[in-house]
Amino acid sequence: MQGWESARSQVEEALVLLDLAEEAGGDPDSVSEAGGIAAAMEKRLAEMEIQRLLGEEGDEAAAILEINAGAGGVDAQDWAAMLLRMYERWAQRRGFRIQTLDFLAAEDAGIKSATLSITGPYAYGYLKAEVGVHRLVRISPFDAAARRQTSFAAVHAYPDIEDDIEIEVLDKDLRIDVFRSGGPGGQSVNTTDSAVRITHIPSGLVVVCQNEKSQHKNKSTAMKVLKARLYDLELRKREEALAEKQATKKKIEWGSQIRSYVLQPYRLVKDHRTRHEDGNVDAVLDGDLDRFMEAYLVAQADGTLGGGSAAELPG
Repeated sequence: MQGWESARSQVEEALVLLDLAEEAGGDPDSVSEAGGIAAAMEKRLAEMEIQRLLGEEGDEAAAILEINAGAGGVDAQDWAAMLLRMYERWAQRRGFRIQTLDFLAAEDAGIKSATLSITGPYAYGYLKAEVGVHRLVRISPFDAAARRQTSFAAVHAYPDIEDDIEIEVLDKDLRIDVFRSGGPGGQSVNTTDSAVRITHIPSGLVVVCQNEKSQHKNKSTAMKVLKARLYDLELRKREEALAEKQATKKKIEWGSQIRSYVLQPYRLVKDHRTRHEDGNVDAVLDGDLDRFMEAYLVAQADGTLGGGSAAELPG
């Protein structure tokens, strides 16, 4: 409400300036100032409209983002690393705080998986638009014959719930294993049993954290991620129940690409759910994702969100 009052005040100020400019015979300074206010107001109204769309439960929360390499061997692992950088750059553009919770490097290139905590206003509300399989088409830098390669990586986001949201996790439902960290981090990390794996037996969810030197810190972080995933699981159950009544909503599953990034034979990023596309692939891979996220939010609100498909793109 306060935002709308501010916007109305700006409109009134611009109208006063235009009246003064008209009385002064079209004073260029007043006209320019009024135009500047109008442009700023237009931008603010667009931001407020997106915030209006970020009204679902958990949208305002920080996010836990997971990236996993899929089919495509070394190329897929490299693609997962490219996505990791893309989301880090997106978060940096917004001034969000990024913390690496888990990181599993691949042997030859790229990563097998990574888990990030991204903290900032509506981080989850935006990043939920990225959930699904991302597809890359390019000339493989790892193929001596320079053949075109299609690679896949999966992205998931969970709301990083606050401590005052109660998620009941019983000790009897957990299996906790400790082991030696296999990733980078120095002698202390790699030579002690500091890594923690928590398995939630009823749901089958498994969380691994090995980024900290302290087993206690890794366990605390793993529990935080587990609670976020259980919270997300409950949200998904509610969505699935609602989807039975709303045929326009489709479940995203592995193998159903939500977005394709084509570098060869042409350059294009296309979201298959919203049909939004951008030919500036480099900018997108450098974190320019807002238009894709906003298109998702608008389509979700309008009930026009489609399922993933990539049949029309080369592969």
